[in-house]
Amino acid sequence: MPSTCAGGEEVEQVRPRTRPRAGASGKGSGAKPGTRPESGAGAQRPPQHQHQHASQQHRSQQQTAEASRGSSGRGGAGRAVPEPSHSGPGAASERPSHNPSQPPTAESGAVSHPTTGDMTAADVPPAAPQAQASDPPAREAAPGNGDAAERERRGGDRLRFVGAATRRIARGMDLDETVLGLCRASVPAYSDAILVYLRDPLPVGDERPTGPVVLRLRRSDRIPDDPHAMVAAASAADGRSQPDGDMAGGPGTTTGPSLSAVSDGTAGAAEYAEVLSGGPLAEVLRGVRPVFADAPAARDALPELLGSGPDVPSGQRAILAPLRGRRRVIGAAVFMRGPERAPFEPDDLLIAAQLATHTALGVDKAVLYGREAYIADELQRTMLPDELPQPTGCHLASRYLPAAETARVGGDWYDAIPLPGSRVALVVGDVMGHSMTSAAIMGQLRTTAQTLAQLDLPPQEVLHHLDEQAQRLGSDRMATCLYAVYDPVAHRIIIANAGHPPPVLLHRDGRAEVLRIPAGAPIGVGGVDFEAVELDAPAGATLLLYTDGLVESRQRDVWTGIEHLREKLTATARLTRPDASAPLEPLCDEVLDILGPGDRDDDIALLAARFDGIAPSDVAYWFLDPRAQTAGQARRLARRALARWDLEELSDAVELLVSEVVTNAVRYAERPITLRLLRTDTLRCEVGDDVPQLPRLRQARATDEGGRGLYLVNRLARRWGATRLSTGKVVWFELPVN
Repeated sequence: MPSTCAGGEEVEQVRPRTRPRAGASGKGSGAKPGTRPESGAGAQRPPQHQHQHASQQHRSQQQTAEASRGSSGRGGAGRAVPEPSHSGPGAASERPSHNPSQPPTAESGAVSHPTTGDMTAADVPPAAPQAQASDPPAREAAPGNGDAAERERRGGDRLRFVGAATRRIARGMDLDETVLGLCRASVPAYSDAILVYLRDPLPVGDERPTGPVVLRLRRSDRIPDDPHAMVAAASAADGRSQPDGDMAGGPGTTTGPSLSAVSDGTAGAAEYAEVLSGGPLAEVLRGVRPVFADAPAARDALPELLGSGPDVPSGQRAILAPLRGRRRVIGAAVFMRGPERAPFEPDDLLIAAQLATHTALGVDKAVLYGREAYIADELQRTMLPDELPQPTGCHLASRYLPAAETARVGGDWYDAIPLPGSRVALVVGDVMGHSMTSAAIMGQLRTTAQTLAQLDLPPQEVLHHLDEQAQRLGSDRMATCLYAVYDPVAHRIIIANAGHPPPVLLHRDGRAEVLRIPAGAPIGVGGVDFEAVELDAPAGATLLLYTDGLVESRQRDVWTGIEHLREKLTATARLTRPDASAPLEPLCDEVLDILGPGDRDDDIALLAARFDGIAPSDVAYWFLDPRAQTAGQARRLARRALARWDLEELSDAVELLVSEVVTNAVRYAERPITLRLLRTDTLRCEVGDDVPQLPRLRQARATDEGGRGLYLVNRLARRWGATRLSTGKVVWFELPVN
């Protein structure tokens, strides 16, 4: 083999006019027998050198073609530059498949390229020197490296798209946000249109739904016909200049394709689709894996899902992806592409599987979160009164604010409990923490307080029994509570405190006063005594009971917040007339305005009571001995009171009902009974005795001599009831005043 070759340095500059013809096995492309070569060096070259030189010429021809193609606008000569993808993630490449890294050899016996004519010995370039034999392989790897770089770039684009799409899907906390995240991530970056079907109703957790499986069209989305509107919508939905799911060269960065072929697929799709057991749609959903629309399994499944109206794009332009949650299939998604966009590739099935999996898990999470929020809301709602009562001589208003929207349960509560004698018990409490456990403990304490209030126990006794109940619930069940009883007839209020912030009394003249009552120990400490204080409750004054979340935060302590609350009440009262009280509902709203943007660290319960009282002229009160003549005496006293109040039209009904109730009291009482009439917006009659047994309404038989008195009361009175006292009971009824 010669050490030098005359044409060795010009291997890559030779442009043969013809390509080699496939030769016989072991011969390659060389000179014909009997033909004298033009170069002596070429004539002395062994056959294997001829084969090597032919391969070099073939590689040079490939590199020249690549250079001419690359120089058309995107690259320099001799370097393969990948063409950009215009079809989004997974779009098929339009370049022909070619692997020049494995050139034909002498052993192959043929060159795998079309020929344009026979190659002669004169066309064969000289062999390259041995020292430069490594250069052509390095150059010949350029096209192969270009394809590998293209595949690597497209794979990176897919990974970036899947990452951005899953992040967008995972943002949603409720069902609509999760489905919307899938639509916004898929259109237009991955598909031109999408249909999302979910089960109706959606199963929650481990529930096993009964009945047939029905899929409901939850949401559909597609690229608008206006490309500018498409880009603007995608940018606005993501809050950036480009959508999350856009990939390099994808439709989000170009003029979006027309959707004339897929618009019907979104507009005319059936809203409901019943999944028939053993049908094609059930088989696809059971298989879990996404399939192309032209797959045998999907040909019949798509019409069953979408109905007969829409036309699904043919070929690999539609993907049916089941949505499988943690335990079962919960829906399906259909991805579609228009005719001006490259169809889906097999790798796009993996992307569809990722989108479907993350969406299904997000839907499961949203459903479970919705169920937890519903349970929390229902628990908190049932623990608090649905509506406040309207007791005689008192107007009430309340507010409740949770610590945060994501934690809507807590241990704060308020209550208003009507008591005998037109009195009302006002309660506000705060269990430590704001969780489901705190709410459960709060519910038990509130129920206990209502039961104790119906026994008409003094406020300090109610707190003592609540303390015992908290100790029975657990050693760490701590709570604060304030219990007050308002008597509108006496214009007095009795308050007992168990470690709670003191109430604030806003007088009619605008002066706000923090009531000085013994603080006491919190409920649950045990072994402590509680003290009650009796105070004046003038007409027109407003009492505010609240929890510490209103006055305490990270920025201020409790007493600073209480002083701020007092100043706020004083400033609000100045906005009204000096002789009038501030409206109750707006007053509660103004009180909540003392909270700054970052001041609400705890739940807030607020109960406001406006003391109107009952004037002494509207009260008639008597003590009657339990005798046979007492019923007649009670009728005469009631008739006189009604005449003084100009309510003679009620005389017949009142005399009849008073006679029946007083007769029952006289029959069993041993001590004097009480009769009281109260005139407000209604006429209320109260009869008290020392017998603790409560009367019950029953249907008297024809042979019974009694048992019809309460039946008459129930028919004639607007309302009636009986309340047990510590010294007996009170039976009352009300009649409307015209």
